[in-house]
Amino acid sequence: MITRKIGPALAAGCTTVCKAPGETPFTSLALAELAHRAGIPKGVVNVVTTHKNTPEVGETLTTHPTVHKVSFTGSTGVGKLLMKQASSTLKILSMELGGNAPFIVFDDADVDAAKGVYDEFAEKLAAKVKDFKVGYGFDEGVTHGPLIHDRAVSKVDAHVKDAEQKGGKVVVGGQKLPNLGSNFYQPTVITGMTKDMAIASEETFGPVAGLFPFETEQEVVDLANTADVGLAGYFFSRDLERIHRVSEALEVGMVGVNTGLISDAAAPFGGVKQSGFGKEGSRYGIEEYQHIKMITYGGMGKPLQS
Repeated sequence: MITRKIGPALAAGCTTVCKAPGETPFTSLALAELAHRAGIPKGVVNVVTTHKNTPEVGETLTTHPTVHKVSFTGSTGVGKLLMKQASSTLKILSMELGGNAPFIVFDDADVDAAKGVYDEFAEKLAAKVKDFKVGYGFDEGVTHGPLIHDRAVSKVDAHVKDAEQKGGKVVVGGQKLPNLGSNFYQPTVITGMTKDMAIASEETFGPVAGLFPFETEQEVVDLANTADVGLAGYFFSRDLERIHRVSEALEVGMVGVNTGLISDAAAPFGGVKQSGFGKEGSRYGIEEYQHIKMITYGGMGKPLQS
């Protein structure tokens, strides 16, 4: 995340102050050390660590007059707060906020690539998820580690229980893993999803796949666009006309067609609606840290008067 922001900022000639997450500060600090070893002068790449005083640090960075631009990745709620604070000095902003990315499998999709349509997809996905191994990241064979904190686990668990209460069926997972630690949750697959369930419109941010059946292209596009957020969307189809229609119709900043791998340094990364605004990566990412200045020359044919 931080390299996506520091890279274009340095390329545009800016110094940076990075607010490291209180839960995971070490990567940010390591990047600052590596920047120093690489020859970047002290004071160009700076890291501020926080723990219990995160709101105060955030307010300082967003209101201080010497900070000219704020780039934030995080929740929509916090993004709105930072925007409000930054308005006091009219800072330039780029916000990469919450998402609820649809993953749509049409009945003309490549079965091996997309695992088929609803029933076949659910069966094969459940079988794949059963092979996952949850544990500590350095242990042999582990595929999935913990969530970031207990609040994240509670949200995931609440979304799963909400789906069950409204008719969804958990076919794999659906439980915390206290034997591993308080922040571990089983990778989960739920069938029989409906649009009134929390997973349909809220960002779960955990190892849960809720499978929604649909009959028509318009129905599934409308379902995907119901969410207030619009970061990314994915779908599998071999029909070129459908690919163009659905790509245009999805209200998201990024679309993956027959692939889930869309992030690339050369591609603009960012969303629409309440997923925020601005881009990271590509030439557009550098422009986020630049001003356009227009200079008009006149009187160049006359000698300057002393």
